[in-house]
Amino acid sequence: MNQSYRYNRENATRVAGTTTVKDAIGQLLKAYQLQTRFNETYLEAFWGRMMGPTIASRTNRLYVRDRKLHIEIASAPLRNELVNAKQKLIQLVNKDMGTDVIDDVVFI
Repeated sequence: MNQSYRYNRENATRVAGTTTVKDAIGQLLKAYQLQTRFNETYLEAFWGRMMGPTIASRTNRLYVRDRKLHIEIASAPLRNELVNAKQKLIQLVNKDMGTDVIDDVVFI
């Protein structure tokens, strides 16, 4: 292949007036008011990565409704620990998400 036709990321320049795919998706979610639901779905999908395998393996159900994280935990001792650390859990989730996704945690 001719050297002049090869893509070289170091020499690549962005054309004026263009945007990255990440920014474009962010603008789309904002325009259609889907950012909140996207964040909630992301939280549900990546719960295991956020909390680790111990908590994830003992989580039976998890969903977000009206900025409240609803969690069903199979282990009573773990549930008690999470109830006691509720504010820390809220802060941890929101920090990991990079935005305030939840305001409260409800244990079901």
